[in-house]
Amino acid sequence: MAGKVVVDITNPVNFETLDSLVVAPGSSAAEEISALTPADVVKAFNTTFSSTLVAGEVTGQPLDVFIAGDSSEAVSAVSGFVTAAGMRPISVGRLHHARELEGFMLLVMGMQANPDLSEFNWNTGLKILA
Repeated sequence: MAGKVVVDITNPVNFETLDSLVVAPGSSAAEEISALTPADVVKAFNTTFSSTLVAGEVTGQPLDVFIAGDSSEAVSAVSGFVTAAGMRPISVGRLHHARELEGFMLLVMGMQANPDLSEFNWNTGLKILA
């Protein structure tokens, strides 16, 4: 696997409760995967739901794909793929920032499952506007 890029799309969420992550505090699924392989691990696509990813957009706006990784070459390769798919890559820094991406999606997933937010039906997207 040395020299290969592994894209971690997971969200290590406790799916019974949707109120916690199942990785150790101070870690992420991406970092745990990275410890197991000589490949360059990049966290990406975990902040996109499958229906919006297929469409590549939400309400006419291209999806933002947040990317974390320690290898600039691997991040660049994933960014190129995201751009070619018509979405906007946003590098958030080194792989340890996968922790924040996973935690953020825990909150977003909880909103999707909240009956008080009936318009959230696993069809939302995250967008950074400037």
